[in-house]
Amino acid sequence: MATLNQLRRDHANMARLLHILMLRHGTLEQGERPDFHLMREVVDYILEYMDGFIMPLERLYTEHLLAREPKAEALSHRLAEDYQALRKRLNELSETIDMILLDAVVPMERFIEDLKTYLDAHLAYLHAEREELFPFLREHLTDAQQKALLEMLPDGAQANLSRLREDYPELYAEFKAAPSPFS
Repeated sequence: MATLNQLRRDHANMARLLHILMLRHGTLEQGERPDFHLMREVVDYILEYMDGFIMPLERLYTEHLLAREPKAEALSHRLAEDYQALRKRLNELSETIDMILLDAVVPMERFIEDLKTYLDAHLAYLHAEREELFPFLREHLTDAQQKALLEMLPDGAQANLSRLREDYPELYAEFKAAPSPFS
């Protein structure tokens, strides 16, 4: 059963996906056209992962911690606000990529800036979780409590990486080749 260590691996995996988008961002900045279909797959995967795993998990951790540790409220509230802003940015990127794939006219300078803003925000969010939330969880939850919370997740919430391999083989190959920033 997954615990905080699994969440750390998930963070590393998310950072690898963001690395793939960063490479595409670099391609755009050089004036070249990246593989927008692959970008679409990355964005789709992140959106599904956020909705299917991160949101339910954070809800469980937050509810449990708020009931036990009042100091969790400020951290939880700030991370929830950051997450909502991040999710909004990602939805906007998704819509823009759809427009690009439909050959609509999209100002590339704006898209490049929006992509960079999203990447910076998501990396900052991962950093805040790693530096603030994870130590807080480690301090206030035992391994047994972490396992009990993870068992409350919806069915299939932890099966995302295997789905990535099956549903997005090209993305998975690039994902495996991307450096793991936390190892």
